[in-house]
Amino acid sequence: MALLRTVTLGCKVNQYETQYVRQALLGIGYREAAPGEVAQLCIVNTCTVTQEGDAKSRQVIRRLARQNPGARIIVMGCYATRCPEEVRRLPGVAEVITDKRELPDLLGRFGVVDLPTGISHFGQRHRAYVKVQDGCLLRCTFCIIPQVRPQLVSRPPEDICQEVQRLAAAGYREIVLTGIHLGHYGVDRCRGLPRRQWVRLPELVEQLLELPGEFRLRLSSIEATEVSQRLLELMAQAPDRICPHLHICVQSGSDRVLRRMRRRWGARRLRDRCLLAREMLPHPGLTTDVIVGFPGETEEDFQATCELLEEVGFWKLHVFPFSPRPGTPAAQMPDQVPPPVRQQRVRQLLQLERELRRRYFESLVGCRLQVLCESRDDPPPEGGTAPLRGTACRYVPVVLPGEYPLRELVEVEIDHAAEDHLRGRACRPVACPG
Repeated sequence: MALLRTVTLGCKVNQYETQYVRQALLGIGYREAAPGEVAQLCIVNTCTVTQEGDAKSRQVIRRLARQNPGARIIVMGCYATRCPEEVRRLPGVAEVITDKRELPDLLGRFGVVDLPTGISHFGQRHRAYVKVQDGCLLRCTFCIIPQVRPQLVSRPPEDICQEVQRLAAAGYREIVLTGIHLGHYGVDRCRGLPRRQWVRLPELVEQLLELPGEFRLRLSSIEATEVSQRLLELMAQAPDRICPHLHICVQSGSDRVLRRMRRRWGARRLRDRCLLAREMLPHPGLTTDVIVGFPGETEEDFQATCELLEEVGFWKLHVFPFSPRPGTPAAQMPDQVPPPVRQQRVRQLLQLERELRRRYFESLVGCRLQVLCESRDDPPPEGGTAPLRGTACRYVPVVLPGEYPLRELVEVEIDHAAEDHLRGRACRPVACPG
């Protein structure tokens, strides 16, 4: 029996694609290599969002070649697409997949006859990711991804519905819809069709909400302009089935910087969509990405970002100091912000995040939240039940006592807000959030 080892770097889409390949290979007789075992086949799914992603991808490939002598290493992912010849020169690399649409051919060469239309399991994870689309048409000046994933490809809604049902039947109680540009789901499939026949993201969500089974949906990152009124109406109507959490990509609160980033909207439109979400959803969990120190960013621009973040009330910020990405227009822009200034602004945003998180956590005391149980702490030295840790519908970490199984959905009444988590007690399992 041949042994298989897989390594994934990067985003949720990569993690899904690795699982798709892994499941297909396990289905024809491969076995996952345990720690210390030498695998005959290694699959590496790479990332190229940053130069650090490239470097980590190379490190992983070299380590696998050392630890699995003689193994056939297959490399796929965005770094493989961007620099295939560079990847081919790395030790042990037998094949480089430069286009994810080649995966069926790859699996066929390994003997997979019945190609799966999706996945049925997601390893040991407590939530399952479902890739619904691929590709990005935007041309943000800081981003390399449209160069390596330029083709919009949306999966048929019936395949997605069947996959979600399989995962729910396998015990996954949270399904995360993901894509390279999630809000563009269905754009390619709707061309030439009358509007009444379109299936875009809101229509897909509506179909998924009608499926039987005990599970909740969560959306991965989405652009503000794609947070439509219809999508918010669905979230408001079914709080027990779709998490009232939105990760809205902001990047900057300055119109001047947004134009240099070549974003499609200004700060006012960003603010309005976020505030609409706050109006239509009870205590929504809003999180975001921010790039600090983009070329030409002044102190005034930075303060505009801080003001937008505070006004909207994002409770979690993924803060990235700008790093010039070779191959992108931003890497060649004048007025590069000095590293010490970038780092100082990062520190200021992290301090702001702590205050925004405190306010949001305190606002949830007394609320009932639906929590996915994900891990258990070690038992206390004095004896008793070890507390459970999980993620609430609004994406906040929650600690609670109890003996509920992992992956269970539990309704928890929040009675305390700590610095980095909430505490509460379970009311009953599998119930909608308040």
